[in-house]
Amino acid sequence: MKKIFKTSLAVAMSVCMAAALTACGGSGSASSSAPADNGAAAEATESADTGAKIKIGGSGPLTGPAAVYGQAVKNAAEIAVEEVNAKGGLQFELNMQDDAHDPEKAVTAYGVLKDWGMQASLATVTSAPGAAVSPSYAEDKIFAITPSGSSTSVIFADPDNLSGAFGNVFQMCFTDPNQGTASADYISGHADLGSQVAIIYKNDDNYSKGIHDTFVAEAAAKNLAVVYEGTFDDSNAQDFTVQLGKAQEAGADILFLPIYYDPASLILTQANGMGYKPTFFGVDGMDGILGLEGFDTSLAEGVYLLTPFSADATDELTVNFVNKYKEKFGEVPNQFAADAYDCIYAIAQACEAAGVTADMSSADICAKLVEQFTSMTFSGLTGSEMTWNANGEVTKSPKAVVIQNGVYVGVEE
Repeated sequence: MKKIFKTSLAVAMSVCMAAALTACGGSGSASSSAPADNGAAAEATESADTGAKIKIGGSGPLTGPAAVYGQAVKNAAEIAVEEVNAKGGLQFELNMQDDAHDPEKAVTAYGVLKDWGMQASLATVTSAPGAAVSPSYAEDKIFAITPSGSSTSVIFADPDNLSGAFGNVFQMCFTDPNQGTASADYISGHADLGSQVAIIYKNDDNYSKGIHDTFVAEAAAKNLAVVYEGTFDDSNAQDFTVQLGKAQEAGADILFLPIYYDPASLILTQANGMGYKPTFFGVDGMDGILGLEGFDTSLAEGVYLLTPFSADATDELTVNFVNKYKEKFGEVPNQFAADAYDCIYAIAQACEAAGVTADMSSADICAKLVEQFTSMTFSGLTGSEMTWNANGEVTKSPKAVVIQNGVYVGVEE
């Protein structure tokens, strides 16, 4: 495979996401203990160190159509906890519950984790469950940082007006509005991708709609032609031939897909059957499409994504993480895994700097972590010198990657 250099797509993002990770170059990450592999009950695998452990909870889709995301987060968090615990000092115990990307199940999972004694959290993997439980994290004063719940509804009580920040719920991922703006900026600056844009988005999903809205606004500001907009919802998420036909009729040579990988796989398959071959451009929700069971990955050849992580990077931190992940789980980690790994290390960095101990209450830990996250910088797999604002939004730059020969590779600028 020819060598392709990855690049950073500079995107101004004043976002945060609490869980700074000091993976190989942050400020001392302390903790230790093995991650708990959970089911309905919280089971923890004890490490050789028998010290008291800070209990880190979280939930995500470990089963169901979005399980690629949840399993990636769980896997990477386990690796990070094992590494942190092996260093001695602070010890972490991980408990990831299955919420099946369902808000009601996420609320149930939150109750299980609270009863277990959760002292800090990875929140939820996806946005709709995150919006359902963030008010509880705020009310109970438990610090949370989501690896990938990118909707503004995860960190704001009033996401439409970006007001009423919960204050203790942070994001390691980009917010949806910033992904939309960044995507429009990238497309407008790369004429070789095409000039006539069609969009297909999910109109009953905060994640998809949020990215769509800011993409359209930025496209207008950059004189980028949006020639067609098509929508779908849960009731019609299987057949996209009508939307694809209208995009093709409108002359769209770029198809922007601010959606998750499952419907995206159907769109790629159906577009191929119609002989429609625009440049497909997605965001972080499409990361994972190469691991979707039953999907012909050759149909994703040439798909562009904006993501904070490229597994083909050659820096030592990325190489070590990718090799360890492949050795343990038999596959290449995606962006969701990288964000989760960073979350654990960011929490570790903040805990060590603040002198957090396992005998502290969740409220006391929360106050200390909020103070650290809003003042520290963190460097990890998904960004260098990341910072968070008081709303919980992270500042970092996405990278452009393209699928070539069945893998994600960085795009050379």
